[in-house]
Amino acid sequence: MKTEEALSKIGLNVKKARQKKGLTQEELGEKSGLDSRHVGFIERGEINFTIKTICKIAKGLNCLVHSLFEKI
Repeated sequence: MKTEEALSKIGLNVKKARQKKGLTQEELGEKSGLDSRHVGFIERGEINFTIKTICKIAKGLNCLVHSLFEKI
């Protein structure tokens, strides 16, 4: 699997989890300590994020980190 494909799939998982929680990108950004634009870049698979960042997102979503890597 190419890196770009993996980033897109993880981003989609983040987006689905965020929407399931009824959060906007802005709200998830606040809960995660990230800028909402950064959340958008991740959801669209446009940037290569760090493990630290994905851990912040998981905390903001109140989910386990590995759940964001499903179907990868």
